[in-house]
Amino acid sequence: MTPAPFSVHTTAAFDREFRKLAKHHRDLIEHYRNTLVILANDPYNRNHEHNIKKLEGVAPGDGQYRLRIQRFRFRYDIKDRLVTLAACSLRREDSY
Repeated sequence: MTPAPFSVHTTAAFDREFRKLAKHHRDLIEHYRNTLVILANDPYNRNHEHNIKKLEGVAPGDGQYRLRIQRFRFRYDIKDRLVTLAACSLRREDSY
């Protein structure tokens, strides 16, 4: 098995948000596993297989990219070969 081209890390803020959400949304754990695989292999979405968007007007460190998996949003930054997960959130049905 070849190593993934990118290394994925989390921030302390991401870890806190993730733990809070995972208590009430058990499906988040499986989505997180998928997120790690996606980001380790194609965080720029060059294959156009995932719902990834580069956010405009967002400073580095605040999550310049967003990966959307069902109701969950993962924001992350990329620097060289390091992907840093900055935020994890839930999009509720009453958002709009």
